Amino acid sequence: MALDKFDPRVDDLVMETRTMWDSTVGDLTEEDRRWVSRAIHEKPQLASRVTYERSHTGFVRLITVTLEDIQRLYMHRG
Repeated sequence: MALDKFDPRVDDLVMETRTMWDSTVGDLTEEDRRWVSRAIHEKPQLASRVTYERSHTGFVRLITVTLEDIQRLYMHRG
């Protein structure tokens, strides 16, 4: 299932998450990468590039984080 956007119906069936990093992100510390990864998977609707891959038990959510995604996370932080 090759979608490049958040799908709430499929997202309910997510059993595993993965994070990739777009070249626009640049250098982040490991701590920053962990925070961004955790935060974007808590609010996947803020991500601009979400792909779902079928697995045996449901779906894997793969988010490719962009600089714009990080900016949206900070705007919605609270």
